[in-house]
Amino acid sequence: MIKKILIANRGEIAVRIMRTCREIGIPVVAVFSEVDRPSMHVRYAEEVCCIGPSPSSESYLVIDKIIEAAKKTGADAIHPGYGFLSENAAFSERCQKEGIIFIGPDPYAISTMGDKITARQTMIKAGVPVVPGTTECITDENKALEIVKEIGVPVMIKASAGGGGKGMRLVKNMKDVIPSVRAAQSEAKAAFGNDAVYIEKYIASPHHIEFQILADKHGNTVHLFERECSVQRRHQKVIEETPSCILTPEVRKKMGETAVAAAKAVNYHGAGTVEFIVDDDLNFYFLEMNTRLQVEHTVTERVVGVDLVREQINIANGLPLAFVQEDLFQDGHSIQCRIYAEDTDNNFMPCPGIIKYVREPHGFGIRIDGYVFEGFEIPIYYDPLIAKLIVWGKTRDEAIKRMKRALYEYKITGIKTSIKFLQRIMEATDFVSGKYSTHFIENNKAFLFESKTENSFQRDIAAMVAYYDYLSQHEKSNNSEEKNPAISEWKSHGRKAGMMRL
Repeated sequence: MIKKILIANRGEIAVRIMRTCREIGIPVVAVFSEVDRPSMHVRYAEEVCCIGPSPSSESYLVIDKIIEAAKKTGADAIHPGYGFLSENAAFSERCQKEGIIFIGPDPYAISTMGDKITARQTMIKAGVPVVPGTTECITDENKALEIVKEIGVPVMIKASAGGGGKGMRLVKNMKDVIPSVRAAQSEAKAAFGNDAVYIEKYIASPHHIEFQILADKHGNTVHLFERECSVQRRHQKVIEETPSCILTPEVRKKMGETAVAAAKAVNYHGAGTVEFIVDDDLNFYFLEMNTRLQVEHTVTERVVGVDLVREQINIANGLPLAFVQEDLFQDGHSIQCRIYAEDTDNNFMPCPGIIKYVREPHGFGIRIDGYVFEGFEIPIYYDPLIAKLIVWGKTRDEAIKRMKRALYEYKITGIKTSIKFLQRIMEATDFVSGKYSTHFIENNKAFLFESKTENSFQRDIAAMVAYYDYLSQHEKSNNSEEKNPAISEWKSHGRKAGMMRL
């Protein structure tokens, strides 16, 4: 059985994994880059190990450093979280060779499902419906033209490796096919080191719906129902909820069975997510499989009542699932909002900086997965996600109302965040009705984004408040022994009190 787990990640997901480990009674090791030394996940762990400079390419993405940290601290298992090395087949294989348990699937499943072209080929063989398109990478531009003529525009040019919207181009006109193929290849090469792209029919008014699966090493596989993930910006999710408003019980059952079949096709074990594109007629097509824990796993946990990290650890320990499909059901409705450090009214520009004040929402049905605190500086090196706000209600209407109340209570100053943007989404008619697609943000621009003229007065007031706040802080720093503005006032007082006691 696993005795110590190294968390090969940072931020909120590292803290979230550590919480389950603490409940189980398994000690954890936190790894951190130099800029993350004061981070919450470092403070929470029993042991810590610095793995290098701030850029992830010199720390969190270096397999040798992670393995060395595990050996140095005596960790016999590694949990990769999501992002970084979580879907790196070479990392999983290296763990096997070093005798370290990788809390995730084996290298074969990761590599098969990580390459979208290979995944499409595998799913077709397994009888899983895929979006019409190519099953080989595009190497000839003239061949690409022929394929698009056969499929018909619009089409999507997609990178075979990676994700997050990189290496992806929507083509609406034949004249744009070759430039789009070249652009997608170039971006894919820069982002993933692999310029392979393929062509897929574009589904009008698509819904992005994914199914959570769990599979043990004894041949048992179940799904834990769906998550609706259609509120996206730049092909990245902003809000997730479950259950989906558009699925009928019959379609939900069929999609769940298809997700299980997809996992079994690669002898999958662990937690994973099978993602589908669904059209307005509820036809669904395999999109990709994420061979790891998802950011939005929290809404599934809240509605189904299963701790997915605990199940990951149990599966890694070789234990069979403690439940079968018939034991699982959806209770109520859950919504998750991703809190980003970004300027949503300025093309979602990341906004690193020092957090001056945090007030998190509380109350019945509210969960916060975060890692920031007053005085903490958001680094420039990583994804701007700083917290996840999850609510639960007996009904979707109750969940929306609870989320609106929670967002109203949530206060973070010192940096710009997406909180006000999320508040507007909760008020949008399309979202409230549940009849939205992945075009939701584009279709509701006028409502979701601040007018540059209408809100100039409010911005002037905010600027004045910020200026006077700066003057106040500057005056305090001149009259105080504490010269570091990043240190919160309560901490400053606490340190002085400690000196007085001495």
